[in-house]
Amino acid sequence: MDDQKKKLEEQAPDTEQQPEPQEDQTETLKETTEKIWGSTKHAWSTATFKANQYKKLVQKKIDLSAIHKKINAAHGELGKIIDDLREAGQKNIMNQAAVKDILERIDELKAEAASLEEEIEKIRTEEAPQEEHNSEEKPE
Repeated sequence: MDDQKKKLEEQAPDTEQQPEPQEDQTETLKETTEKIWGSTKHAWSTATFKANQYKKLVQKKIDLSAIHKKINAAHGELGKIIDDLREAGQKNIMNQAAVKDILERIDELKAEAASLEEEIEKIRTEEAPQEEHNSEEKPE
């Protein structure tokens, strides 16, 4: 019978010899949860930043496309006016008020297009804001 008691004692975990402090487990769980939460927050902020960046880019490209269409329409209008003036026998076609007005409008549209292209490039090069606690994390 003594042999059976010894075998049972060997098989049963000895709680006195292997105390697992509850505080260590809680602290480990807390650290793990904080790391997961930090990673989740970082992923979420990166995703929302990229989505907003994409939205801005698409809107600017739509605006740029509309300006290019206006430029093309103005070129067509300019060509028609020049042709009409030439057929009418006008001299100094480039000095005509209608031609100068269209050329000024084209210049304004081109300047607006250049400005939009700069804004698009600026949006493309923006980087997601870094959170302050990232510098405090320990490298693994």
